[in-house]
Amino acid sequence: MESSSNSPYRKIIHIDMDAFYASVEQRDNPDYRGKPVAVGGSPQGRGGVVATASYEARKFGLRSAMPSKKAMQLCPEVIFVRPRFAVYKEVSQKIREIFGRYTDLIEPLSLDEAYLDVTHDKQNIGSAIEIAQLIKQAIKDELQLTASAGVSINKFVAKIASDMNKPDGLTFIGPSNIESFMEKLAVEKFFGVGKVTAEKMRKMGLFTGADLKKLPEDEMVKHFGKAGRFYYQIARGIDDRQVQPNRETKSIGAEDTFAYDLTEIDEMYVELDKLSQTVCNRLQHYQLKGRTITLKIKYNDFKQITRNHSVRQPVSDLEIISQAAKKLLLATQPEGKRIRLLGVMLSNFGEIAPKQKRTDQLELF
Repeated sequence: MESSSNSPYRKIIHIDMDAFYASVEQRDNPDYRGKPVAVGGSPQGRGGVVATASYEARKFGLRSAMPSKKAMQLCPEVIFVRPRFAVYKEVSQKIREIFGRYTDLIEPLSLDEAYLDVTHDKQNIGSAIEIAQLIKQAIKDELQLTASAGVSINKFVAKIASDMNKPDGLTFIGPSNIESFMEKLAVEKFFGVGKVTAEKMRKMGLFTGADLKKLPEDEMVKHFGKAGRFYYQIARGIDDRQVQPNRETKSIGAEDTFAYDLTEIDEMYVELDKLSQTVCNRLQHYQLKGRTITLKIKYNDFKQITRNHSVRQPVSDLEIISQAAKKLLLATQPEGKRIRLLGVMLSNFGEIAPKQKRTDQLELF
């Protein structure tokens, strides 16, 4: 990574702001500094979920997407702060300007994280590690915030590296160390491996990247479908995905597989509220509104269905999305069924659609 532009390796940096929303609030309000802060949710646990928790709050176990009630139980002194997304977006734009001093190959993942390809950097510095240090220092000096950086030869390893020494960390994983690093990595740390897949892997005796490497590619595909091919590659440190500066977001969603099957409507409603809140947080990240709300359901027999409804006016409102998801759920007649997974997604971003009569979908609004 330190070599000249003749190096065969790409130079990828993943920058991840530290507890971004909460850190901005602590920066702007001295009374919040050094105290447990939760952005989102509501006092006395009256509903909603946490968008971001400060590091002081995380010591008590608070985390993103946690219901307010649970946050209050874990940390009674937590300070709930209403999100200021316009401010976060403005700060994010300033961070993006700092990135732009070194490269135009910037792929934002959200307001607070991005990939940078600095293989050929604008200032001819040549060292990805030095560029990451300069970016971190500029963010600290100019914005009074901290960021963590991961540096490697591909996106997957750089992203894992950025999370290793938070907050205010910088981790470099070079070409010669990638394979041994991946062998030691727990399977739940692999991109795309959620709770259910991780549990399936553990039941198969697959606990680390080294375990995954024991299975041939066709066996991985047999057990995990198309994702198995990706796991096979990534276990060997191979990730050829390019940094995409013009990546278009086509949909934003959230889903969860439950520890036990849901059978009660009230339980399903609670989960849909959580998922809808997560979707709304992500919509705010991208400053997007959408017209198509989709509900995904997987039953305990693994049968899966989706139902959707489109509206003329683009929306990002929590209440609208949550109520739509609940009405789509009711239309499936969930009584007496056992639900293993629920998902909520918003898509069809853009301007207002032409007014038209919809006879095939629910009248929700």
